[in-house]
Amino acid sequence: MPRNPRIPKPTAAELGLLRTLWRLGPSTVKQVHEQEQRERPGVAYASVLRLMQVMHGKGLLKRDESERSHVYSPAQEREPVQTRLLDDLIQKAFAGSGKDLVLAALRSERVSDAERAEIQRFLKESRDA
Repeated sequence: MPRNPRIPKPTAAELGLLRTLWRLGPSTVKQVHEQEQRERPGVAYASVLRLMQVMHGKGLLKRDESERSHVYSPAQEREPVQTRLLDDLIQKAFAGSGKDLVLAALRSERVSDAERAEIQRFLKESRDA
């Protein structure tokens, strides 16, 4: 997959806002702030606005200025961003081994029984294909 070196890797806070925008779709700062408040009560509107402006300046967000309230959307879809972050994690934390990443994830308590069953189905289907 070709990488766009001009779009930087998002920080943790930026990734949180990207997740919100991927879920909501193109949104105003007010809409994003309302959603963020549901998840993190007390987050200030000015903080959300400033972070979105910074993200726009970095190229992480696109902004439609045709309406009175600007509408923001992610510059990239969720999957390419996640893939890029995953590639970086595999290189940095697992010495380039995808297998070690998967085994570490499966050993953790964060993977539910339902998720394990889904993984097993995926592996069986890919083996049978």
